[in-house]
Amino acid sequence: MGFVSEFKEFISKGNVLDLAVGVIIGGAFGKIVASLTDDILMPILGLLTGGHDFTNWFLSLDGQHFETLAEAKKANAATINYGLFLNAVITFLLMAFAIFWLVKLANRFKRPQEVVPVEPVATKDQVLLTEIRDALRNRS
Repeated sequence: MGFVSEFKEFISKGNVLDLAVGVIIGGAFGKIVASLTDDILMPILGLLTGGHDFTNWFLSLDGQHFETLAEAKKANAATINYGLFLNAVITFLLMAFAIFWLVKLANRFKRPQEVVPVEPVATKDQVLLTEIRDALRNRS
């Protein structure tokens, strides 16, 4: 029974729930950015580079020529897929940029937290030193 109650306490903590919500929203947000990259930006970049599709930018290591990456994969050819890597880098940069603006916007609407001054509590050493100081003053 101790394990179940310990697990129940762990899962009901606010941080775990916040993390779960963040992961779910992050996954959905990642799909949006991936779609923005793959479906909108990459065709535009492909057009700017002469109609090339980045997904078919690859280097076949066995020296054979394939028109598409799908053909190379079908032939089990070893390839370096730098076009797919470029897609991943652009997706990452777009996601980082979007998250930057999302956090910046959220911070604008976030209420400033009230700072409550807390009186410092003296440690035992500080109390003892204060007593010694006061005793020395009273001697003089």
